[in-house]
Amino acid sequence: MSFLKDRIKLNLNEASGAFGDIGTDLPLIVGMLMATNLEAANVLVVYGVLQILTALVYGIPMPVQPLKAVAMIVITQKVTATVIWGGGLAIGFLMLIITVTGLTAWLGKVIPKTVVRGIQLGLGIQLTLLAFKDYIPSDGTTGYIFAGIGFLIGIILIGNKKYPPALLILATGLIYLFIFNPGKVNGISINIPHFNLPALTWDDLLTGFLILSLPQIPLSLGNSVFATKQLANDYFPEKKITFTKIGLTYSIMNLVSPLFGSIPVCHGSGGIAGHYTFGGRTGGSTLIYGIFFIMLGIFFSGSDASNLLLFPKPVLGVILIFEGVALMLLVKDIITEKRMFFIAVIVAVCANGLPNGYLIGMLIGIALYYLSNKFFLKHYGKQ
Repeated sequence: MSFLKDRIKLNLNEASGAFGDIGTDLPLIVGMLMATNLEAANVLVVYGVLQILTALVYGIPMPVQPLKAVAMIVITQKVTATVIWGGGLAIGFLMLIITVTGLTAWLGKVIPKTVVRGIQLGLGIQLTLLAFKDYIPSDGTTGYIFAGIGFLIGIILIGNKKYPPALLILATGLIYLFIFNPGKVNGISINIPHFNLPALTWDDLLTGFLILSLPQIPLSLGNSVFATKQLANDYFPEKKITFTKIGLTYSIMNLVSPLFGSIPVCHGSGGIAGHYTFGGRTGGSTLIYGIFFIMLGIFFSGSDASNLLLFPKPVLGVILIFEGVALMLLVKDIITEKRMFFIAVIVAVCANGLPNGYLIGMLIGIALYYLSNKFFLKHYGKQ
Protein backbone atom coordinates (compact mmCIF):
# COMPACT_ATOMS: atom_id res chain seq x y z
CA MET A 1 0.00 0.00 0.00
CA SER A 2 2.91 2.37 0.69
CA PHE A 3 4.05 1.70 -2.89
CA LEU A 4 0.71 3.00 -4.21
CA LYS A 5 0.54 5.81 -1.65
CA ASP A 6 3.83 7.21 -2.92
CA ARG A 7 2.87 6.91 -6.57
CA ILE A 8 -0.87 7.56 -6.78
CA LYS A 9 -2.81 10.45 -5.26
CA LEU A 10 -6.40 11.22 -6.15
CA ASN A 11 -7.63 14.77 -5.66
CA LEU A 12 -8.93 17.75 -7.63
CA ASN A 13 -5.46 18.76 -8.78
CA GLU A 14 -4.72 15.30 -10.14
CA ALA A 15 -8.13 15.26 -11.84
CA SER A 16 -7.39 18.65 -13.42
CA GLY A 17 -3.93 17.53 -14.53
CA ALA A 18 -5.41 14.38 -16.02
CA PHE A 19 -6.80 16.37 -18.95
CA GLY A 20 -3.73 18.49 -19.62
CA ASP A 21 -2.89 16.50 -22.76
CA ILE A 22 -6.37 15.81 -24.09
CA GLY A 23 -6.07 18.58 -26.67
CA THR A 24 -3.63 16.55 -28.76
CA ASP A 25 -4.59 12.99 -27.86
CA LEU A 26 -8.33 12.88 -28.42
CA PRO A 27 -8.45 14.60 -31.85
CA LEU A 28 -5.61 12.40 -33.17
CA ILE A 29 -7.28 9.20 -31.96
CA VAL A 30 -10.65 10.24 -33.37
CA GLY A 31 -9.00 11.16 -36.66
CA MET A 32 -7.37 7.72 -36.89
CA LEU A 33 -10.64 5.98 -36.10
CA MET A 34 -12.49 7.98 -38.74
CA ALA A 35 -9.84 7.18 -41.37
CA THR A 36 -9.55 3.41 -40.74
CA ASN A 37 -11.43 0.25 -39.88
CA LEU A 38 -10.01 0.07 -36.36
CA GLU A 39 -12.44 -1.01 -33.63
CA ALA A 40 -13.03 2.09 -31.49
CA ALA A 41 -13.76 0.16 -28.27
CA ASN A 42 -10.52 -1.84 -28.56
CA VAL A 43 -8.43 1.25 -29.30
CA LEU A 44 -9.83 3.35 -26.46
CA VAL A 45 -9.93 0.66 -23.76
CA VAL A 46 -6.37 -0.53 -24.45
CA TYR A 47 -5.20 3.09 -24.59
CA GLY A 48 -6.79 3.69 -21.20
CA VAL A 49 -5.28 0.53 -19.68
CA LEU A 50 -1.81 1.61 -20.85
CA GLN A 51 -2.31 4.95 -19.07
CA ILE A 52 -3.12 3.15 -15.83
CA LEU A 53 -0.14 0.78 -16.11
CA THR A 54 2.17 3.71 -16.81
CA ALA A 55 0.81 5.51 -13.74
CA LEU A 56 1.78 2.52 -11.60
CA VAL A 57 5.21 2.04 -13.19
CA TYR A 58 6.35 5.68 -12.97
CA GLY A 59 4.33 7.28 -10.17
CA ILE A 60 4.46 10.63 -11.98
CA PRO A 61 2.27 12.13 -14.72
CA MET A 62 3.95 10.14 -17.53
CA PRO A 63 0.98 9.80 -19.90
CA VAL A 64 0.73 7.63 -22.98
CA GLN A 65 0.18 9.45 -26.27
CA PRO A 66 -0.63 8.45 -29.85
CA LEU A 67 2.43 8.59 -32.09
CA LYS A 68 2.04 11.87 -33.95
CA ALA A 69 3.91 11.04 -37.16
CA VAL A 70 2.06 7.71 -37.39
CA ALA A 71 -1.29 9.39 -36.72
CA MET A 72 -0.80 12.01 -39.43
CA ILE A 73 0.23 9.37 -42.00
CA VAL A 74 -2.74 7.17 -41.08
CA ILE A 75 -5.20 10.08 -41.27
CA THR A 76 -3.93 11.44 -44.58
CA GLN A 77 -3.14 8.17 -46.38
CA LYS A 78 -5.98 5.92 -45.13
CA VAL A 79 -3.67 3.15 -43.91
CA THR A 80 -5.32 -0.21 -43.12
CA ALA A 81 -5.58 -1.55 -39.59
CA THR A 82 -3.21 -4.46 -40.24
CA VAL A 83 -0.50 -2.11 -41.54
CA ILE A 84 -0.98 0.09 -38.45
CA TRP A 85 -0.48 -2.94 -36.21
CA GLY A 86 2.50 -4.08 -38.25
CA GLY A 87 4.00 -0.62 -37.96
CA GLY A 88 3.40 -0.59 -34.20
CA LEU A 89 5.22 -3.91 -33.77
CA ALA A 90 8.09 -2.68 -35.94
CA ILE A 91 8.38 0.53 -33.89
CA GLY A 92 8.35 -1.44 -30.64
CA PHE A 93 10.99 -3.87 -31.89
CA LEU A 94 13.27 -1.11 -33.20
CA MET A 95 13.04 0.88 -29.97
CA LEU A 96 13.73 -2.28 -27.96
CA ILE A 97 16.94 -2.90 -29.93
CA ILE A 98 18.03 0.73 -29.58
CA THR A 99 17.38 0.57 -25.82
CA VAL A 100 18.88 -2.81 -24.85
CA THR A 101 22.05 -2.19 -26.88
CA GLY A 102 22.64 0.94 -24.80
CA LEU A 103 22.40 3.23 -27.83
CA THR A 104 19.63 5.30 -26.24
CA ALA A 105 21.66 5.94 -23.09
CA TRP A 106 24.77 6.78 -25.17
CA LEU A 107 22.86 9.23 -27.35
CA GLY A 108 21.37 10.76 -24.22
CA LYS A 109 24.89 11.61 -23.04
CA VAL A 110 25.99 12.92 -26.45
CA ILE A 111 22.99 15.14 -27.17
CA PRO A 112 23.45 18.41 -25.23
CA LYS A 113 20.76 19.93 -23.06
CA THR A 114 20.45 22.98 -25.31
CA VAL A 115 19.36 20.73 -28.21
CA VAL A 116 16.75 19.08 -26.01
CA ARG A 117 15.48 22.50 -24.97
CA GLY A 118 15.25 23.36 -28.68
CA ILE A 119 13.12 20.26 -29.30
CA GLN A 120 10.81 21.25 -26.44
CA LEU A 121 10.65 24.85 -27.68
CA GLY A 122 9.82 23.60 -31.18
CA LEU A 123 7.09 21.32 -29.89
CA GLY A 124 5.63 24.12 -27.78
CA ILE A 125 5.52 26.43 -30.80
CA GLN A 126 3.95 23.65 -32.88
CA LEU A 127 1.18 23.01 -30.34
CA THR A 128 0.29 26.69 -29.90
CA LEU A 129 0.23 27.30 -33.66
CA LEU A 130 -2.01 24.25 -34.08
CA ALA A 131 -4.36 25.67 -31.46
CA PHE A 132 -4.55 29.12 -33.05
CA LYS A 133 -4.67 28.01 -36.69
CA ASP A 134 -6.86 24.92 -36.52
CA TYR A 135 -8.61 24.33 -33.19
CA ILE A 136 -9.84 27.74 -32.04
CA PRO A 137 -11.20 28.99 -35.43
CA SER A 138 -12.96 25.66 -36.16
CA ASP A 139 -16.44 26.71 -34.92
CA GLY A 140 -16.51 30.35 -36.00
CA THR A 141 -17.69 33.10 -33.68
CA THR A 142 -19.24 30.73 -31.14
CA GLY A 143 -15.99 28.81 -30.89
CA TYR A 144 -14.01 32.01 -30.32
CA ILE A 145 -16.38 33.01 -27.52
CA PHE A 146 -16.07 29.69 -25.69
CA ALA A 147 -12.31 29.60 -26.29
CA GLY A 148 -12.09 33.11 -24.83
CA ILE A 149 -14.03 32.04 -21.74
CA GLY A 150 -11.80 29.01 -21.31
CA PHE A 151 -8.65 31.08 -21.75
CA LEU A 152 -9.79 33.58 -19.12
CA ILE A 153 -10.44 30.72 -16.69
CA GLY A 154 -6.96 29.39 -17.36
CA ILE A 155 -5.21 32.74 -16.97
CA ILE A 156 -7.02 33.46 -13.70
CA LEU A 157 -6.66 30.02 -12.12
CA ILE A 158 -3.43 28.56 -13.52
CA GLY A 159 -1.41 27.33 -10.54
CA ASN A 160 -4.40 27.52 -8.17
CA LYS A 161 -4.47 24.31 -6.12
CA LYS A 162 -7.89 24.94 -4.62
CA TYR A 163 -9.60 25.53 -7.97
CA PRO A 164 -7.45 23.88 -10.66
CA PRO A 165 -8.41 25.25 -14.09
CA ALA A 166 -8.56 22.31 -16.52
CA LEU A 167 -11.81 20.88 -15.14
CA LEU A 168 -13.53 24.28 -15.39
CA ILE A 169 -12.20 24.84 -18.91
CA LEU A 170 -13.55 21.46 -20.00
CA ALA A 171 -16.83 22.26 -18.23
CA THR A 172 -17.28 25.13 -20.69
CA GLY A 173 -16.85 22.54 -23.41
CA LEU A 174 -19.60 20.38 -21.93
CA ILE A 175 -21.91 23.41 -21.76
CA TYR A 176 -21.12 24.00 -25.43
CA LEU A 177 -21.94 20.34 -26.14
CA PHE A 178 -25.32 20.40 -24.40
CA ILE A 179 -26.34 23.65 -26.11
CA PHE A 180 -25.08 23.10 -29.65
CA ASN A 181 -24.61 19.35 -30.09
CA PRO A 182 -26.81 17.42 -27.64
CA GLY A 183 -26.99 14.45 -30.03
CA LYS A 184 -23.60 13.24 -28.81
CA VAL A 185 -24.96 12.72 -25.32
CA ASN A 186 -27.80 10.60 -26.73
CA GLY A 187 -25.28 8.25 -28.33
CA ILE A 188 -24.43 6.44 -25.08
CA SER A 189 -24.46 2.63 -25.29
CA ILE A 190 -22.42 -0.21 -23.81
CA ASN A 191 -19.73 -1.61 -26.12
CA ILE A 192 -17.45 -4.41 -24.97
CA PRO A 193 -14.09 -4.71 -26.77
CA HIS A 194 -13.50 -7.89 -28.79
CA PHE A 195 -9.88 -8.89 -28.45
CA ASN A 196 -8.54 -11.23 -31.12
CA LEU A 197 -4.94 -11.68 -32.17
CA PRO A 198 -4.61 -9.81 -35.48
CA ALA A 199 -3.88 -11.88 -38.57
CA LEU A 200 -0.76 -10.09 -39.79
CA THR A 201 1.25 -10.93 -42.90
CA TRP A 202 4.91 -10.21 -43.62
CA ASP A 203 3.59 -7.63 -46.07
CA ASP A 204 1.83 -5.79 -43.22
CA LEU A 205 5.00 -5.80 -41.12
CA LEU A 206 7.21 -4.62 -43.98
CA THR A 207 4.79 -1.90 -45.11
CA GLY A 208 4.29 -0.74 -41.51
CA PHE A 209 8.06 -0.63 -41.05
CA LEU A 210 8.63 1.44 -44.20
CA ILE A 211 5.77 3.94 -44.08
CA LEU A 212 5.16 4.24 -40.32
CA SER A 213 8.20 3.28 -38.25
CA LEU A 214 10.95 4.97 -40.29
CA PRO A 215 9.33 8.46 -40.15
CA GLN A 216 8.39 7.99 -36.48
CA ILE A 217 11.59 6.73 -34.79
CA PRO A 218 13.63 9.97 -35.17
CA LEU A 219 10.75 12.01 -33.72
CA SER A 220 10.33 9.49 -30.93
CA LEU A 221 14.00 9.60 -29.98
CA GLY A 222 13.94 13.39 -29.85
CA ASN A 223 10.65 14.00 -28.07
CA SER A 224 9.50 10.70 -26.55
CA VAL A 225 12.87 9.73 -25.05
CA PHE A 226 15.40 12.60 -24.77
CA ALA A 227 13.01 15.51 -24.18
CA THR A 228 10.77 13.38 -21.96
CA LYS A 229 13.66 12.25 -19.78
CA GLN A 230 14.91 15.84 -19.44
CA LEU A 231 11.48 17.10 -18.44
CA ALA A 232 10.92 14.25 -15.98
CA ASN A 233 14.22 15.21 -14.35
CA ASP A 234 13.25 18.89 -14.36
CA TYR A 235 9.96 18.26 -12.57
CA PHE A 236 10.78 15.12 -10.56
CA PRO A 237 14.57 14.90 -10.04
CA GLU A 238 14.12 12.61 -7.05
CA LYS A 239 12.65 9.86 -9.29
CA LYS A 240 15.92 9.48 -11.24
CA ILE A 241 14.13 8.26 -14.38
CA THR A 242 16.53 6.85 -16.97
CA PHE A 243 16.65 6.70 -20.77
CA THR A 244 16.59 2.92 -20.50
CA LYS A 245 13.37 2.83 -18.49
CA ILE A 246 11.60 5.18 -20.90
CA GLY A 247 12.86 3.23 -23.91
CA LEU A 248 11.72 -0.08 -22.42
CA THR A 249 8.20 1.05 -21.53
CA TYR A 250 7.89 2.71 -24.96
CA SER A 251 8.93 -0.49 -26.75
CA ILE A 252 6.84 -2.86 -24.60
CA MET A 253 3.71 -0.75 -25.09
CA ASN A 254 4.11 -0.96 -28.86
CA LEU A 255 4.82 -4.69 -28.80
CA VAL A 256 1.61 -5.27 -26.80
CA SER A 257 -0.85 -2.64 -28.06
CA PRO A 258 -1.18 -3.97 -31.66
CA LEU A 259 -1.90 -7.48 -30.37
CA PHE A 260 -5.11 -6.14 -28.79
CA GLY A 261 -6.19 -4.11 -31.81
CA SER A 262 -5.02 -0.70 -30.58
CA ILE A 263 -2.75 2.00 -31.98
CA PRO A 264 1.00 2.68 -31.70
CA VAL A 265 1.80 4.90 -28.70
CA CYS A 266 4.61 6.73 -26.97
CA HIS A 267 5.54 8.92 -24.04
CA GLY A 268 6.14 12.61 -24.64
CA SER A 269 7.40 15.78 -23.00
CA GLY A 270 4.23 17.59 -24.08
CA GLY A 271 2.12 15.12 -22.12
CA ILE A 272 4.12 15.58 -18.93
CA ALA A 273 4.07 19.36 -19.36
CA GLY A 274 0.31 19.38 -19.89
CA HIS A 275 -0.47 17.21 -16.86
CA TYR A 276 1.98 19.12 -14.65
CA THR A 277 0.77 22.57 -15.78
CA PHE A 278 -2.81 21.79 -14.79
CA GLY A 279 -1.99 20.22 -11.42
CA GLY A 280 -0.81 16.62 -11.91
CA ARG A 281 2.02 15.63 -9.58
CA THR A 282 1.67 11.84 -9.29
CA GLY A 283 0.51 8.88 -11.34
CA GLY A 284 -2.99 9.73 -10.12
CA SER A 285 -3.53 12.14 -13.01
CA THR A 286 -2.52 9.47 -15.54
CA LEU A 287 -4.72 6.88 -13.81
CA ILE A 288 -7.75 9.19 -14.01
CA TYR A 289 -6.93 9.87 -17.66
CA GLY A 290 -6.86 6.14 -18.32
CA ILE A 291 -10.24 5.60 -16.67
CA PHE A 292 -11.66 8.40 -18.85
CA PHE A 293 -10.59 6.60 -22.04
CA ILE A 294 -11.88 3.24 -20.81
CA MET A 295 -15.27 4.82 -20.11
CA LEU A 296 -15.16 6.54 -23.50
CA GLY A 297 -14.51 3.21 -25.18
CA ILE A 298 -17.24 1.33 -23.32
CA PHE A 299 -20.01 3.95 -23.44
CA PHE A 300 -19.37 6.17 -26.49
CA SER A 301 -17.72 3.99 -29.15
CA GLY A 302 -20.88 2.44 -30.59
CA SER A 303 -21.82 5.34 -32.89
CA ASP A 304 -19.93 7.49 -35.38
CA ALA A 305 -16.31 8.03 -34.34
CA SER A 306 -16.75 11.81 -34.56
CA ASN A 307 -19.09 11.60 -31.55
CA LEU A 308 -16.08 10.63 -29.43
CA LEU A 309 -14.86 14.22 -29.66
CA LEU A 310 -16.95 15.19 -26.65
CA PHE A 311 -15.25 18.54 -26.14
CA PRO A 312 -15.34 21.13 -28.95
CA LYS A 313 -12.03 21.86 -30.65
CA PRO A 314 -11.95 25.55 -29.60
CA VAL A 315 -11.98 24.50 -25.93
CA LEU A 316 -9.39 21.77 -26.55
CA GLY A 317 -7.34 24.47 -28.25
CA VAL A 318 -7.18 26.40 -24.97
CA ILE A 319 -5.73 23.33 -23.22
CA LEU A 320 -3.25 23.05 -26.09
CA ILE A 321 -2.11 26.67 -25.69
CA PHE A 322 -1.25 26.24 -22.03
CA GLU A 323 0.53 22.95 -22.74
CA GLY A 324 2.55 24.60 -25.52
CA VAL A 325 3.47 27.64 -23.43
CA ALA A 326 4.64 25.39 -20.58
CA LEU A 327 7.00 23.63 -23.00
CA MET A 328 8.33 26.89 -24.45
CA LEU A 329 9.05 28.29 -20.99
CA LEU A 330 11.46 25.43 -20.27
CA VAL A 331 14.06 27.24 -22.35
CA LYS A 332 14.39 29.79 -19.53
CA ASP A 333 17.35 27.98 -17.94
CA ILE A 334 19.58 28.66 -20.98
CA ILE A 335 18.11 31.97 -22.14
CA THR A 336 20.93 34.04 -20.59
CA GLU A 337 23.60 31.97 -22.41
CA LYS A 338 23.37 33.65 -25.80
CA ARG A 339 25.10 30.93 -27.80
CA MET A 340 23.11 28.10 -26.23
CA PHE A 341 19.84 29.97 -26.65
CA PHE A 342 20.69 30.64 -30.30
CA ILE A 343 21.25 26.91 -30.89
CA ALA A 344 17.97 26.03 -29.16
CA VAL A 345 16.07 28.51 -31.36
CA ILE A 346 17.70 27.08 -34.51
CA VAL A 347 16.60 23.56 -33.47
CA ALA A 348 13.05 24.80 -32.80
CA VAL A 349 12.82 26.59 -36.15
CA CYS A 350 14.06 23.51 -38.03
CA ALA A 351 11.59 21.31 -36.14
CA ASN A 352 8.70 23.50 -37.29
CA GLY A 353 9.84 24.41 -40.78
CA LEU A 354 11.47 21.34 -42.35
CA PRO A 355 10.33 17.83 -43.32
CA ASN A 356 11.62 15.47 -40.61
CA GLY A 357 12.43 18.71 -38.84
CA TYR A 358 13.05 17.23 -35.40
CA LEU A 359 15.76 14.91 -36.74
CA ILE A 360 17.36 17.61 -38.92
CA GLY A 361 17.13 20.19 -36.13
CA MET A 362 18.69 17.77 -33.67
CA LEU A 363 21.61 17.02 -36.02
CA ILE A 364 22.21 20.71 -36.79
CA GLY A 365 22.00 21.57 -33.08
CA ILE A 366 24.52 18.88 -32.14
CA ALA A 367 26.93 20.11 -34.84
CA LEU A 368 26.56 23.73 -33.73
CA TYR A 369 27.12 22.79 -30.10
CA TYR A 370 30.26 20.70 -30.57
CA LEU A 371 31.80 22.89 -33.27
CA SER A 372 30.96 26.28 -31.80
CA ASN A 373 34.05 28.36 -31.06
CA LYS A 374 35.91 26.30 -33.68
CA PHE A 375 33.92 26.77 -36.88
CA PHE A 376 30.49 28.11 -35.93
CA LEU A 377 29.35 31.01 -33.77
CA LYS A 378 32.95 32.00 -32.98
CA HIS A 379 32.05 35.63 -32.55
CA TYR A 380 28.40 35.32 -31.52
CA GLY A 381 27.53 36.52 -28.01
CA LYS A 382 30.77 38.45 -27.55
CA GLN A 383 30.55 42.11 -26.57
